[in-house]
Amino acid sequence: MHFRLLTIFPDFFDGLLQHGVVGRAIKSRLLQVTVHNLRDWTHDKHKTVDDRPFGGGEGMLLKPEPLFDAVETIWPPAERRRPEQKVLLMSAQGRLFTQEVARKLVQSGELLLVCGRYEGVDERVAEHLADEELSVGDFVLSGGELAAALVMDVVARLVPGVLGNEASAVFESFQCKDDSSTMLLDCPQYTRPANFRGWAVPEVLLGGNHAEIRKWRREAALEKTKRNRPDLLWPGDVRQ
Repeated sequence: MHFRLLTIFPDFFDGLLQHGVVGRAIKSRLLQVTVHNLRDWTHDKHKTVDDRPFGGGEGMLLKPEPLFDAVETIWPPAERRRPEQKVLLMSAQGRLFTQEVARKLVQSGELLLVCGRYEGVDERVAEHLADEELSVGDFVLSGGELAAALVMDVVARLVPGVLGNEASAVFESFQCKDDSSTMLLDCPQYTRPANFRGWAVPEVLLGGNHAEIRKWRREAALEKTKRNRPDLLWPGDVRQ
Protein backbone atom coordinates (compact mmCIF):
# COMPACT_ATOMS: atom_id res chain seq x y z
CA MET A 1 0.00 0.00 0.00
CA HIS A 2 1.22 3.51 -0.85
CA PHE A 3 0.52 6.58 1.29
CA ARG A 4 1.23 10.06 -0.07
CA LEU A 5 1.26 13.05 2.29
CA LEU A 6 0.83 16.59 0.94
CA THR A 7 1.93 19.15 3.53
CA ILE A 8 3.78 22.40 4.13
CA PHE A 9 5.70 20.72 6.97
CA PRO A 10 7.29 17.60 5.44
CA ASP A 11 9.64 17.11 8.40
CA PHE A 12 6.63 16.59 10.68
CA PHE A 13 6.41 12.93 9.70
CA ASP A 14 10.06 11.96 10.23
CA GLY A 15 9.54 10.18 13.55
CA LEU A 16 6.46 8.29 12.45
CA LEU A 17 8.16 7.01 9.31
CA GLN A 18 11.25 5.79 11.16
CA HIS A 19 9.78 4.10 14.22
CA GLY A 20 6.95 1.86 15.37
CA VAL A 21 4.56 -0.15 13.24
CA VAL A 22 4.71 2.18 10.24
CA GLY A 23 8.50 2.42 10.32
CA ARG A 24 8.90 -1.37 10.44
CA ALA A 25 6.36 -1.84 7.63
CA ILE A 26 8.28 0.60 5.43
CA LYS A 27 11.55 -1.25 6.09
CA SER A 28 9.78 -4.53 5.26
CA ARG A 29 8.42 -2.96 2.05
CA LEU A 30 4.85 -3.66 3.05
CA LEU A 31 4.18 0.09 2.95
CA GLN A 32 5.47 2.88 0.78
CA VAL A 33 5.19 6.47 2.01
CA THR A 34 5.99 9.57 -0.05
CA VAL A 35 5.94 13.03 1.53
CA HIS A 36 5.27 15.95 -0.85
CA ASN A 37 6.02 19.57 0.04
CA LEU A 38 3.11 21.74 -1.07
CA ARG A 39 5.44 24.72 -1.49
CA ASP A 40 7.06 22.93 -4.44
CA TRP A 41 3.93 23.85 -6.42
CA THR A 42 4.00 27.60 -5.72
CA HIS A 43 5.11 30.16 -8.32
CA ASP A 44 6.33 33.18 -6.35
CA LYS A 45 9.60 33.84 -4.56
CA HIS A 46 7.91 33.62 -1.14
CA LYS A 47 6.37 30.21 -1.93
CA THR A 48 2.96 31.49 -0.81
CA VAL A 49 0.34 28.81 -0.10
CA ASP A 50 -2.30 30.88 1.77
CA ASP A 51 -4.42 34.01 1.42
CA ARG A 52 -7.19 35.93 3.20
CA PRO A 53 -10.78 34.61 2.93
CA PHE A 54 -13.29 36.49 0.78
CA GLY A 55 -15.95 38.18 2.88
CA GLY A 56 -13.57 38.76 5.77
CA GLY A 57 -13.03 36.69 8.86
CA GLU A 58 -10.21 35.45 11.00
CA GLY A 59 -7.21 33.53 9.77
CA MET A 60 -5.89 32.48 6.39
CA LEU A 61 -6.91 29.77 3.95
CA LEU A 62 -4.80 27.44 1.86
CA LYS A 63 -5.11 28.54 -1.76
CA PRO A 64 -6.57 26.17 -4.35
CA GLU A 65 -3.88 26.65 -7.04
CA PRO A 66 -0.94 24.85 -5.40
CA LEU A 67 -3.19 22.06 -4.10
CA PHE A 68 -4.73 21.37 -7.50
CA ASP A 69 -1.34 21.64 -9.22
CA ALA A 70 0.22 19.24 -6.72
CA VAL A 71 -2.45 16.56 -6.92
CA GLU A 72 -2.72 16.79 -10.71
CA THR A 73 1.05 16.45 -11.02
CA ILE A 74 1.20 13.48 -8.66
CA TRP A 75 -1.80 11.87 -10.34
CA PRO A 76 -2.48 13.36 -13.79
CA PRO A 77 -6.24 13.83 -14.34
CA ALA A 78 -6.37 11.09 -16.97
CA GLU A 79 -4.98 8.59 -14.45
CA ARG A 80 -6.12 9.91 -11.07
CA ARG A 81 -9.62 8.44 -10.96
CA ARG A 82 -8.50 4.86 -10.76
CA PRO A 83 -10.56 3.18 -8.01
CA GLU A 84 -7.49 2.31 -5.96
CA GLN A 85 -6.42 5.97 -5.68
CA LYS A 86 -8.18 8.32 -3.29
CA VAL A 87 -7.56 11.93 -2.27
CA LEU A 88 -8.48 12.51 1.37
CA LEU A 89 -8.67 16.04 2.79
CA MET A 90 -8.02 16.18 6.53
CA SER A 91 -10.72 18.55 7.78
CA ALA A 92 -12.64 19.26 10.98
CA GLN A 93 -15.72 19.48 8.73
CA GLY A 94 -15.30 15.99 7.31
CA ARG A 95 -16.85 12.60 7.94
CA LEU A 96 -15.75 11.07 11.22
CA PHE A 97 -12.85 8.67 10.81
CA THR A 98 -13.60 5.34 12.51
CA GLN A 99 -12.25 1.80 12.49
CA GLU A 100 -14.95 0.90 9.96
CA VAL A 101 -13.81 3.71 7.65
CA ALA A 102 -10.23 2.46 8.04
CA ARG A 103 -11.28 -1.05 6.99
CA LYS A 104 -12.72 0.40 3.79
CA LEU A 105 -9.71 2.60 3.08
CA VAL A 106 -7.27 -0.29 3.39
CA GLN A 107 -8.88 -1.74 0.27
CA SER A 108 -7.42 1.18 -1.70
CA GLY A 109 -3.96 0.77 -3.13
CA GLU A 110 -2.90 4.40 -2.81
CA LEU A 111 -4.10 7.22 -0.54
CA LEU A 112 -3.12 10.87 -0.89
CA LEU A 113 -3.69 12.70 2.41
CA VAL A 114 -3.98 16.47 2.07
CA CYS A 115 -2.98 18.28 5.27
CA GLY A 116 -4.87 21.51 5.80
CA ARG A 117 -3.43 24.42 7.78
CA TYR A 118 -4.33 27.86 9.08
CA GLU A 119 -8.09 28.55 9.22
CA GLY A 120 -8.85 25.92 6.59
CA VAL A 121 -8.75 25.19 2.87
CA ASP A 122 -10.51 26.82 -0.06
CA GLU A 123 -13.84 24.98 -0.40
CA ARG A 124 -13.20 24.22 -4.07
CA VAL A 125 -10.57 21.72 -2.96
CA ALA A 126 -13.19 19.77 -0.99
CA GLU A 127 -15.78 20.04 -3.76
CA HIS A 128 -13.69 19.34 -6.86
CA LEU A 129 -10.37 17.78 -5.87
CA ALA A 130 -10.79 15.57 -2.80
CA ASP A 131 -12.69 12.30 -2.94
CA GLU A 132 -13.60 12.74 0.71
CA GLU A 133 -13.09 14.96 3.76
CA LEU A 134 -12.11 13.14 6.95
CA SER A 135 -12.21 14.35 10.55
CA VAL A 136 -10.45 12.49 13.36
CA GLY A 137 -12.76 13.88 16.04
CA ASP A 138 -15.02 16.64 17.25
CA PHE A 139 -12.20 19.07 17.96
CA VAL A 140 -9.94 21.43 16.03
CA LEU A 141 -6.24 20.74 15.41
CA SER A 142 -3.65 23.30 14.37
CA GLY A 143 -3.14 21.43 11.14
CA GLY A 144 -3.90 18.26 9.24
CA GLU A 145 -0.49 16.66 9.72
CA LEU A 146 -1.37 15.07 13.06
CA ALA A 147 -4.70 13.87 11.66
CA ALA A 148 -2.99 12.40 8.59
CA ALA A 149 -0.47 10.60 10.77
CA LEU A 150 -3.31 9.11 12.81
CA VAL A 151 -5.19 7.94 9.70
CA MET A 152 -2.04 6.42 8.22
CA ASP A 153 -1.20 4.54 11.41
CA VAL A 154 -4.72 3.12 11.81
CA VAL A 155 -5.02 2.04 8.17
CA ALA A 156 -1.47 0.67 8.05
CA ARG A 157 -2.21 -1.70 10.93
CA LEU A 158 -4.87 -3.37 8.76
CA VAL A 159 -2.53 -4.04 5.81
CA PRO A 160 -1.85 -7.80 5.69
CA GLY A 161 1.53 -8.61 7.20
CA VAL A 162 2.13 -5.28 8.91
CA LEU A 163 1.37 -6.52 12.44
CA GLY A 164 2.99 -9.91 11.92
CA ASN A 165 0.26 -11.70 13.90
CA GLU A 166 -2.94 -11.13 11.92
CA ALA A 167 -5.05 -11.81 15.01
CA SER A 168 -3.69 -8.61 16.56
CA ALA A 169 -5.86 -6.50 14.26
CA VAL A 170 -8.93 -8.63 14.96
CA PHE A 171 -8.98 -8.83 18.75
CA GLU A 172 -8.90 -5.09 19.40
CA SER A 173 -11.34 -2.37 20.31
CA PHE A 174 -14.01 -1.46 17.75
CA GLN A 175 -14.20 -4.98 16.35
CA CYS A 176 -17.30 -7.16 16.62
CA LYS A 177 -16.64 -9.39 19.62
CA ASP A 178 -19.50 -11.88 19.34
CA ASP A 179 -22.13 -13.15 16.91
CA SER A 180 -23.83 -9.74 16.69
CA SER A 181 -22.67 -6.74 14.68
CA THR A 182 -22.21 -4.64 17.81
CA MET A 183 -18.71 -3.21 18.15
CA LEU A 184 -17.22 -3.41 21.62
CA LEU A 185 -14.14 -1.99 23.24
CA ASP A 186 -11.39 -4.47 23.95
CA CYS A 187 -11.60 -6.33 27.23
CA PRO A 188 -9.31 -5.41 30.15
CA GLN A 189 -5.84 -6.93 29.82
CA TYR A 190 -3.39 -7.85 32.60
CA THR A 191 0.23 -8.98 32.87
CA ARG A 192 2.64 -9.94 35.65
CA PRO A 193 2.72 -9.56 38.61
CA ALA A 194 -0.59 -11.24 39.40
CA ASN A 195 -0.95 -9.03 42.47
CA PHE A 196 0.24 -5.42 42.35
CA ARG A 197 -0.26 -3.17 45.40
CA GLY A 198 -3.14 -5.35 46.48
CA TRP A 199 -4.90 -5.21 43.10
CA ALA A 200 -5.23 -8.81 41.91
CA VAL A 201 -5.69 -10.09 38.39
CA PRO A 202 -9.13 -11.71 37.96
CA GLU A 203 -8.83 -15.32 39.09
CA VAL A 204 -10.41 -16.69 35.90
CA LEU A 205 -7.42 -15.49 33.84
CA LEU A 206 -5.04 -17.57 35.97
CA GLY A 207 -6.93 -20.86 35.83
CA GLY A 208 -6.20 -22.00 32.28
CA ASN A 209 -9.87 -22.72 31.40
CA HIS A 210 -10.00 -21.15 27.94
CA ALA A 211 -13.77 -21.43 27.58
CA GLU A 212 -14.25 -19.57 30.85
CA ILE A 213 -11.62 -17.01 29.85
CA ARG A 214 -13.41 -16.32 26.54
CA LYS A 215 -16.72 -15.93 28.41
CA TRP A 216 -15.15 -13.55 30.95
CA ARG A 217 -13.53 -11.47 28.19
CA ARG A 218 -16.83 -11.05 26.33
CA GLU A 219 -18.60 -9.97 29.50
CA ALA A 220 -15.76 -7.66 30.57
CA ALA A 221 -15.62 -6.05 27.10
CA LEU A 222 -19.36 -5.40 27.27
CA GLU A 223 -19.07 -3.91 30.75
CA LYS A 224 -16.23 -1.61 29.72
CA THR A 225 -18.13 -0.52 26.62
CA LYS A 226 -21.24 0.25 28.69
CA ARG A 227 -19.11 2.31 31.08
CA ASN A 228 -16.89 4.23 28.63
CA ARG A 229 -18.67 4.16 25.25
CA PRO A 230 -22.39 3.31 25.63
CA ASP A 231 -22.98 4.97 22.26
CA LEU A 232 -21.46 1.88 20.59
CA LEU A 233 -24.27 -0.36 21.85
CA TRP A 234 -27.56 -0.76 20.03
CA PRO A 235 -30.56 1.01 21.60
CA GLY A 236 -32.46 -1.64 23.50
CA ASP A 237 -29.59 -4.13 23.34
CA VAL A 238 -30.60 -6.85 25.81
CA ARG A 239 -27.04 -7.06 27.06
CA GLN A 240 -27.23 -3.51 28.42
